[in-house]
Amino acid sequence: MESVRSCPFDYAQQLDFDPQLRELLTEAPVSRIRMAYGEGEAWLVTRYEDVRTVTTDRRFSRSAVLGRDFPRMTPEPIVQAESINLMDPPDSSRLRSLVAKSFTPRRVDHIRHRTQRIVDQLLQDMEDSGSPADFVAGVSAPLPLITICEALDIPEADRPWLRAHALTMMNTGAAGKDDAVRAKAELRAYFAELTADRRRSPGEDLISTLATARDGAELLDDNELAVMAMVLLITGQDTTTYQLGNIAYTLLTRPALLESLRAAPELLPRTLEELLRYIPFRKGVGIPRIATEDVELSGVLIRAGDVVHVSYLTANRDDRKFERPDELDPDRPSIPHMTFGWGAHHCLGAPLATMELEVAFSSLLTRFPALSLDVPPEDVEWNTTSIWRYPLALPVTW
Repeated sequence: MESVRSCPFDYAQQLDFDPQLRELLTEAPVSRIRMAYGEGEAWLVTRYEDVRTVTTDRRFSRSAVLGRDFPRMTPEPIVQAESINLMDPPDSSRLRSLVAKSFTPRRVDHIRHRTQRIVDQLLQDMEDSGSPADFVAGVSAPLPLITICEALDIPEADRPWLRAHALTMMNTGAAGKDDAVRAKAELRAYFAELTADRRRSPGEDLISTLATARDGAELLDDNELAVMAMVLLITGQDTTTYQLGNIAYTLLTRPALLESLRAAPELLPRTLEELLRYIPFRKGVGIPRIATEDVELSGVLIRAGDVVHVSYLTANRDDRKFERPDELDPDRPSIPHMTFGWGAHHCLGAPLATMELEVAFSSLLTRFPALSLDVPPEDVEWNTTSIWRYPLALPVTW
């Protein structure tokens, strides 16, 4: 009988790689696990090629997860029943092609100009308030929220309320379940109203683009539109906020890398890709899939009906795919990382997130050539209570 590992996935030491995940990747690349919440056991798939199979092969279904109390990290599943995250092709393909129309290079470029203005203002405010300053409070917390709220054209007065609700849904503590259920319902109601409004009188924003985007005769229905707007708000801000903090911390604790970027700013996009691969930006795993028939992976038989989780974190550190995977090397050959997911659920907002990171860090390097951490790296405080890993504050001086 295959041994089952208990996986709390609660490791949160700075940005060190979770030793349990590393052990699974090397010792038991396809293994049985139990998690803090949910019924029974799941498989955890850790190797790059196996993760690629699970995320692209039609024999693994996201929609089959519906109605199952699947093993997970949060008391209440973060995902919505009608969300694109729980669909399989071809249903998800229809939605994705509609949403992708909102993230064309032209649209992202349009948002880039606004993002540049926001970044300039935030850096100006940080400079005016004087050194030292907290990079998290000054830049990484407000920037993605303002960017996505402007892109969705959300009234300024509603933004703090929306952010608080989004954060409530991400906590891993059992005590927060009722709050999370309530936050989810209230967000849902807010977006149902907002999206109905945009459908009646569309503007230039992303929600209006989604409301009016056609794929042949297909439009998003009201429910899909509300959930999609909600997914964009939640995923469009917190993950980017955390990565801004993580990347800033990683650069500031590697002076030679920071120096090379100042000397050759054109290396920034490539360096950001490597940082995205290298940084373990979350704990554990997200939404699983269900095997719809028996499938063998790395010599292990997964039975029809089994719950299968993948780890993008371990895929990014798989030495079969990346030489010296635990080294941060901006000059490595460009093999795609899995930080934005893979396959039918690859992050649709990836172009937007990448653009925000580029604008933020190119502006930061130009404006503060002498930027450095104002505390020893070991004194930086990290989030430990949610599924995400990030610094709670990042005191910088210039």
